[in-house]
Amino acid sequence: MSNSADLPEDPVRDASRWAVRGLTAAVFALAGLIFVTSANTAKGTDIRTDSSLLKLSDLIQQRSQNNADLNESTAALREDIDTLAQRDDGSSKAEDARLKALEKAAGTTKITGEAVGVTLDDAPPDATANPGYPEPQPNDLVIHQQDLQAVVNALWQGGARGIQVMDQRLISTSAVRCVGNTLILQGRVYSPPYKVTAVGDPDRLKQALNDSTAIQNYQLYVKAYGLGWKVDEDDRVTLPGYSGTVDLHYAEPVE
Repeated sequence: MSNSADLPEDPVRDASRWAVRGLTAAVFALAGLIFVTSANTAKGTDIRTDSSLLKLSDLIQQRSQNNADLNESTAALREDIDTLAQRDDGSSKAEDARLKALEKAAGTTKITGEAVGVTLDDAPPDATANPGYPEPQPNDLVIHQQDLQAVVNALWQGGARGIQVMDQRLISTSAVRCVGNTLILQGRVYSPPYKVTAVGDPDRLKQALNDSTAIQNYQLYVKAYGLGWKVDEDDRVTLPGYSGTVDLHYAEPVE
């Protein structure tokens, strides 16, 4: 059995330990302030019965569903455009072949083949340290952005022809970002467990996962605290084409 020395320094998880200690004291102070403020605001009434107050989590889920609906309508419109484009538009066979190659490289067309799936999950709610490991801090028990990115990067390194995270296809501008213990991907919000599916040579993909130092670090926390890790292999998987916008969005200075 490994001991606590086997856990390498992790800037994200280590920094969070000190942050948690400082935040604990701040939370108690803030709680007292909130109690006083609530009492003065309520003045004997129930301030929780106002139906006009929408929880932030509800708002996020609502926006996420709206984005999913927009993605579906965009995909339908793209199919209509592709159907119209198939009519004789005067383009040569070479131009049509080049267009198809660009669509394939951009990830807007579906692909089928052998695949490897990787599932990551938070530790169980009652998780404790296995013998020989220090007691976990809250940040030791959840999936971080760095963990998901490590899996995606390793699969690309292993020659993946296409990657899907949850139910969305990744393209060159896709950003895998985590806020708290949720994943925000292309305008939609997901909760763990997180499933990453890659189409490609299964042997190369699994070897790339094993060779990743970032994933090796994650595996130590799997052994210590029970974070979820599962690798599956499938003979035939079809990944949908990316259906969202391909326009680039960037910040501009305010005049």
